[in-house]
Amino acid sequence: MSLKEPILKLLNKKYEASSLVEMKFQRYDLAIKTDEEGRPILLFMGQKDANGNIRGERYARRLKFDDQGNLLKDHWEHKGKATP
Repeated sequence: MSLKEPILKLLNKKYEASSLVEMKFQRYDLAIKTDEEGRPILLFMGQKDANGNIRGERYARRLKFDDQGNLLKDHWEHKGKATP
């Protein structure tokens, strides 16, 4: 399952650095973990259970930079089920 354009728009924004941001998107609950610059690097997408954990899918972002800090690669990988 690859990510579609509406969710990628949310994931291209910057958020609070080194934090976990939770939000609702259409019928999904999202939890986004950010790096030290506020870029999303982990995404949990699904439905929250009674404990507040998201049951659904887990994605990780691969960012690759050159020596000058220019972005070379930006790719989201599906890592499987997101279950506690």
